[in-house]
This record gives sequence, C-alpha cells and structure tokens, in this order.
Amino acid sequence: MDKLGLYFSYPFVRYALIVGVLIALCSSLLGVTLVLKRFSFIGDGLSHVAFGAIAVASVVGLADDMILVMPVTIISAVLLLSSGQQTKMRGDAAIAVLSVSALALGYLIMNIFSVSSNLTGDVCSTLFGSTSILTLKLSEVVLCIVMSVVVVTVFVIFYNRIFAVTFDENFARATGTKAGMYNLIIAVIIAVVIVLGMKLVGSLLVSALIIFPALSAMRVFRSFFSVTVCSAVLSVVCAMCGIIISILASTPVGSTIVAVDIAAYLCFVVAGALKKGSLV
Repeated sequence: MDKLGLYFSYPFVRYALIVGVLIALCSSLLGVTLVLKRFSFIGDGLSHVAFGAIAVASVVGLADDMILVMPVTIISAVLLLSSGQQTKMRGDAAIAVLSVSALALGYLIMNIFSVSSNLTGDVCSTLFGSTSILTLKLSEVVLCIVMSVVVVTVFVIFYNRIFAVTFDENFARATGTKAGMYNLIIAVIIAVVIVLGMKLVGSLLVSALIIFPALSAMRVFRSFFSVTVCSAVLSVVCAMCGIIISILASTPVGSTIVAVDIAAYLCFVVAGALKKGSLV
C-alpha cells in the first residue's frame, strides 16, 4: 500500500487511471448492443482501420494524427453498421475484409514510406498498446474527459431508442423510430471509443474492452438494463485493477487489463452456472 500510495503521488499515474476508467466505461456501454446485433468483431475491424489511418498520418507527417484517424474510423463504422446487412457482403464478412485490408495496407505503407528509425517498436506499440498511457499530457486527459462525457450523455439520452434498435430494428422502424439515425449514433460512438481505447490497449486488444464485460454480465443477468449497468461497473473495476497491477508489477498496461477482464469473465461463467444450479 505504501508503494501504491507513492505511485499515486505522481500526476501521470493519476492521469492514466482517469483515462483508463473513462475509456473502460465508454467501451462497456456499447458492448451489449454490439453483441446482441451480432457485431462483436466490429471493434477489431475499426481498430485496424484506425491503424491504417495512423500509418498514413505518420507518413504524411501529421502532428496530430487524430485529425485523420477519427473521421476515417467514424466513416468506416457508419458504412459497416448502415449497409452491412443490406448488401451482398454480410456484416461479418465486411468486417473481416475491412480489418485484414486496413491492417495489411497500413503495415505496408509504414514499411515503404518509413520515417522512423524504430519501425518494429512503433508497430508493436500501436498494435498492443504502449507506455504512452503513462505519459499523458493534461490536454490529452481533458480531451478524453470531454469525449467520454459526450459519449455517456448521448447513450443515456437515447437509451430507449438504442434499446429498440438493438432488439428488433424492423419493429422499431414500423413504430416510427428512425432506426437509421440511431444506427448512425451507435456507429459514431463506437468509432470514438475505438480511437480512444487504442491508446490504452492497442488496436489488437481494444475489442476486448467492448466484448468481455458485456459477455460476463450476460452470464448472470438477463434484462438489457441490468446487463448494461453490470457491464459498465465490471469494466471500470477491471480497468482500475489492471492499471494498478501493471504499475506495481511492471507489466504491459493493455495486456494486463485484458487478462483481468478474462479472469472476471471466467468468474462470471462459474457464477452464472451456479445461479442456474448446474455447471453444465
């Protein structure tokens, strides 16, 4: 505890904890919706798109890669959610094609037009997260807080509509709900969360922040509201524990958080089985 108290006396550790908790909270809110809409892997697809955009931004020398990464990721999310079920290429296939293409082209561009002396290190940091979460500036923390407040506010305001679109989009349309608009809102929120989450756990692991808390909560609870609340609380707790363990044990932040999420999922699997009265 003394060691932990010493670490928390440093601003960069407090910044990392604040940003990690906010990203975990935002990620968990949409996880339930994505799982129920059979778009669990959209996090992987969009994070790989973001990786490709980061590669392009680094090649052209953009000082702030968010200028390119955020709009490209949002556009990709909108296209996947709005047209994935209405074209010859179904949603899961579209995500797979987009994911592999963006990842391959991004790495190819970084190799051909490399402007870094440590290309391997840059790629690994982007894919698996890096220590950048522990070197955050106050301006980056403020930006994350603002974006997180926007995401949570939008989700709360449109909660009922998102619920309707999640469970039966056709019925929602028949009752006058503008399903297309709410799918657009979901897509934008997902894209923002993915871009924010990449700084914490990297592009290959960011989908774990979205999916694991939702799957864990579904093992014990049944109502949409209960699952969403449990998912949010669990995600925040796992992020806090992961960051603290990472700091104390000097392990990679992103991988440690995901490992805690996996452990929590296994605990909820057992709890769900016990609740049903059988481990089968």
